[in-house]
Amino acid sequence: MNIIHAAVFFLWCKTYLAYKYSFQLNGDNIMQEYILVLNPLSFLMIGAGIGLFMTGRKRNFFVLIFHAFITVVLYANIVYYREFFDFITIPLLMQTSNLADLGASIRELVSWTDIFYFLDTVLLAYLVVRKPVLLSMEGYSRPQKTAFYYIAGALVFLNLSLAETQRPELLTRTFDRKILVKNIGTYHYHLYDAFLHTKAKAQRAMADGDKLSHIQNYTQARYKEPNSTLFGICKGKNLILISLESTQSFVIDQTLNGREITPFLNDFKEESFYFDEFYHQTGQGKTSDSEFLLDNSLFPLSRGAVFFTHADNRYYSMTEKLKEHGYYTAALHANNKSFWNRDVMYGSLKYDRFYSLLDYQVTAENTVGWGMKDIDFFHQSIEYLKGMPRPFYTKFITLTNHFPFELKPEDRLIDEYHSVSGTLNRYFPTVRYTDEAIKLFIEDLKKEGLYEDSILVLYGDHYGISENHHEAMGQFLGKPITPYEHIKLQRVPLFIHIPGIKGGTISSVSGQIDLRPTLLHLLGIETKEDIQFGTDLFSKQRDQFTVLRDGSFISNDFIFTGGSCYQKVTGQVIEKVSCEPFIEQAKQELEYSDQIIYGDLLRFYEK
Repeated sequence: MNIIHAAVFFLWCKTYLAYKYSFQLNGDNIMQEYILVLNPLSFLMIGAGIGLFMTGRKRNFFVLIFHAFITVVLYANIVYYREFFDFITIPLLMQTSNLADLGASIRELVSWTDIFYFLDTVLLAYLVVRKPVLLSMEGYSRPQKTAFYYIAGALVFLNLSLAETQRPELLTRTFDRKILVKNIGTYHYHLYDAFLHTKAKAQRAMADGDKLSHIQNYTQARYKEPNSTLFGICKGKNLILISLESTQSFVIDQTLNGREITPFLNDFKEESFYFDEFYHQTGQGKTSDSEFLLDNSLFPLSRGAVFFTHADNRYYSMTEKLKEHGYYTAALHANNKSFWNRDVMYGSLKYDRFYSLLDYQVTAENTVGWGMKDIDFFHQSIEYLKGMPRPFYTKFITLTNHFPFELKPEDRLIDEYHSVSGTLNRYFPTVRYTDEAIKLFIEDLKKEGLYEDSILVLYGDHYGISENHHEAMGQFLGKPITPYEHIKLQRVPLFIHIPGIKGGTISSVSGQIDLRPTLLHLLGIETKEDIQFGTDLFSKQRDQFTVLRDGSFISNDFIFTGGSCYQKVTGQVIEKVSCEPFIEQAKQELEYSDQIIYGDLLRFYEK
């Protein structure tokens, strides 16, 4: 048995099986399926082929180590994909300070059947250590080595050529890592990611103010005048913002076993402005990305979390602008202050105070899942609000409705769902618990005289139920979850409660990037000269258009995702040409935002 051929064959088969059963990647036609089969092979040949230049036991041990390393890389992606439907990036691996808090989530994602991904590695190790006589030990001639690498190189070019015919400008226009992996393979994707990481590091050093001027002209040309009736209507009032962990819009006004899932929020939207076409736009940074969108009206990065990778950049945040207008600013979150690098990033965003885990009385009784229960968190936070200078801006980050959605039986106000997905089943009781926590918090605000003098903003930070649970979601919603339906599931609730104004439901296509200008305008603070990609949600001039981080978009008439254009009303696939103008706009805005972050361009900004 030739160990190089055996290692390549085992890894090739294992990778393809992972594509089909763990990543659920399927070609849309015969050529794409052929690309899917082909794309791991060239990398594996080149990597394992280094052993061609070694002999005997040294070769065997090198190939074994290579095989084990690639297996670990593949399995890490499998585990990550199970929850986030995404692939690991280098910036994500740099977020090591988060790992200590991920224990319960990782345990939920690991299955005993995963041992099968390692059986071939164990077999090779056994042969190398105990039965080396069964492995071919002879050397390779120069022509054999040359032929081996010529074949590997030819496969690389064949793969890229075929991929380019299926996805033109694949490496320059694609924001979706799933599409990249389908076309160039998991391992080449990681090499490409390493190239992007190196490129990003160089961008700051080469940046200059001219790029910012060009971007500023673009954003100001698309500025929309605020609603004249609502501009400044909340001037001088407190701003209380609540991030609803993992809450998606499909739970609003829905019932489970005849009981409302969010009874308080259902009522609260009747006395607030409720936006039912509001989308999250987060990437790998999840909650931290939603915070970044809120504060800066910039898109997060497609790789990693801005809170980690660019926390030292210069920003001109909503928080800083509120401070300039006399606001005391604070963030409250009963978690480790270093999680998502918040203790550093909040300094860059100019928060006056961060109330973190050490500021709360945390016990075994008031803790579940990722940390302090929402009811206790809000209750203890009231004392901090009472002592703050007025007016204040506070941001609350809830925690109970966080994957893996754990809740003690005595805290369940609604029964679990029954489906093939334990994640979705547990989701409903934790959503219901957070709904109750919001209700009690608002009652406390009223008791303390804070309710009538404050704007309350509640918004979902990101999805809670990933694509891996589409079968169960289809069961709950009573329809199959197609790519079109998946985009609609990226809607998250947004409530804006203004004292003395009844509000109503607004069906305006919008996203988290629109929060900064909207809230500042309600407080009477102009943003016309600011560099931001969002638009006031109440503006009568606003366009019906929002971009997701992967390049998908939603407009008044179309939804675009995964390379397909859909009629928004019917969900029917139509000619891509209808979406082309919006595709270019989406690409432009994402690229401009990336340039600002990678180049730290706001250091050149003059207010």
